[in-house]
Amino acid sequence: MLSVDGDADAAVEARIRIRWNKFRQLVPLLTNRDISLIRRGRLYNSCVRSSMLHGSETWPLRKENEVALQQAEMRMVRWMCDVKVKDRVRSKELRERLGIDDVILILQQNRLRWYGHVLRKEDMYGI
Repeated sequence: MLSVDGDADAAVEARIRIRWNKFRQLVPLLTNRDISLIRRGRLYNSCVRSSMLHGSETWPLRKENEVALQQAEMRMVRWMCDVKVKDRVRSKELRERLGIDDVILILQQNRLRWYGHVLRKEDMYGI
């Protein structure tokens, strides 16, 4: 969902909304203290993050888009870990507790994987 200008602002906003909807559906599990943080992180990766990153391989992201994605993710991560901003816990530490990687790193990996598919397709079909 690219705009006329060729940017992905609308796609990023839509995917962040979808991510929040999926997160809210899973809040009882993602915030359950009887479930380990690592398991919550795996559930988050497989359900919430995957719904947000669907189709992101082709987004022409700007820095503002990356910041919006990171902010949305960190709000969810803090909610899952029951940590407030005033507690001054680093984002990296919270991601390590959950066993998840930075969303920008995942975006880059997905984009490179997609690019590899495109290169192989061109070689395979002589395009």
